[in-house]
Amino acid sequence: MKNTVKIGLLGCGTVGGGVIIVLNENKEDIARKAGCAVEVKTVLVRDKSKLKPEIEKYNIGYTDNLDDILNDPEIDIVVELIGRVHPAKEYIEAALQHGKHVVTANKDVLAEYGKSLFALAAEKQLDFQFEGAVGGGIPIIRPLRSCLAGNKISRVMGIVNGTTNYMLTRMTEAGLSYENALKEAQAKGYAESDPTADVEGIDAARKITVLASLAFNTALTLKDVHIEGIDNVEACDISYARELGYVVKLLGVAKNDPENGITANVYPVMLPKNHPLASVNDVYNAIYVNGDAVGDAMFMGRGAGRLPTASAVCGDIIDTVRNICHNACGRVSGNLFVEKKMCPPEKEMEPCYFRLLVNDRPGVLAAIASTFAAQQMSIASVIQKAVVENGLAELIIITYKVSRLSLDLSLRTLQVLPVVKKVCSVLRVEDPNL
Repeated sequence: MKNTVKIGLLGCGTVGGGVIIVLNENKEDIARKAGCAVEVKTVLVRDKSKLKPEIEKYNIGYTDNLDDILNDPEIDIVVELIGRVHPAKEYIEAALQHGKHVVTANKDVLAEYGKSLFALAAEKQLDFQFEGAVGGGIPIIRPLRSCLAGNKISRVMGIVNGTTNYMLTRMTEAGLSYENALKEAQAKGYAESDPTADVEGIDAARKITVLASLAFNTALTLKDVHIEGIDNVEACDISYARELGYVVKLLGVAKNDPENGITANVYPVMLPKNHPLASVNDVYNAIYVNGDAVGDAMFMGRGAGRLPTASAVCGDIIDTVRNICHNACGRVSGNLFVEKKMCPPEKEMEPCYFRLLVNDRPGVLAAIASTFAAQQMSIASVIQKAVVENGLAELIIITYKVSRLSLDLSLRTLQVLPVVKKVCSVLRVEDPNL
């Protein structure tokens, strides 16, 4: 049995520095829990003249040459924390090819190349761990791989992007516009200067791709996810949702219907105020899972940040060290994926909310109802707001379940219907009564 397991760390940014801090500040506790000492031996850096303070504080070796880590026989685990798809994917492959166990928090790589990386790790009988890739410090990957493995999971949905959840919370609680909520999030460091990946739903889509692949035991990619962001959600939509008893959240939603197949979506959703996810606010994340045996289960916590994500990464490191100490490595979940069956758009059903700017005159509702009826869409409720300008009024419509195909076709018709001046917004509605 080894006395010390040594690590090669790829990247020493926000999370990488956090991992160094946790492993060193808690080293005695970690050694007891892991079964032996754990040490970061070498860090891969971009520029040796600009060392992070954590490297110098704990006297850790460093290099700007990946081969120094790959060819070091003392290093058993490579921890990849450089982010993005390339060259991270190639670095992970190289580490596995050199017989190194891998821990990563890279959702981008997993969403695109998870299946091939799982297969390579299984072939080499190596551990491949990625708890930090989704949900920051929230333990969700391991429960899906092990604790809930006996369930037939029918649905995984959650708030998996802290930036947009903070923005929607501020729009709800303080009445901020989308633009002002974004500025505030950027000022607090919750949103990047280029927030595209967050506000357009791309970040959430990568995460739901990983979660759905594990939950349904099939290899999804980002191309399988229908993506809508929050950039078209306005303050009045938040206000109308409140009037109707809902809260607006950006959700990743994946469902597995035994008959119709898998759906994977990211979009703004109107949730009933009593739904468990409705009270998850600010930068917090939460993932809601439904299994045939466990029923409903929710996992909640800080979805990002230096130490929360470092906590998840260190948990993976400890788990891998235990496996090394007990010759139990190579137990890879995900290398036995079944062929995926995606649900066709005509079978994917959800209730919807429409906010339309229409002419304030008789016959408008009849024309819109006729458009919906042509696509087999039934209206659950209609609210006409006061005239807003120049003889135009806002019309709020909630439908019963409609297919994504019918929704798309009806939108095309509404956009050219003479009585409709603008389709202002369309949101999905998560309501068991509709």
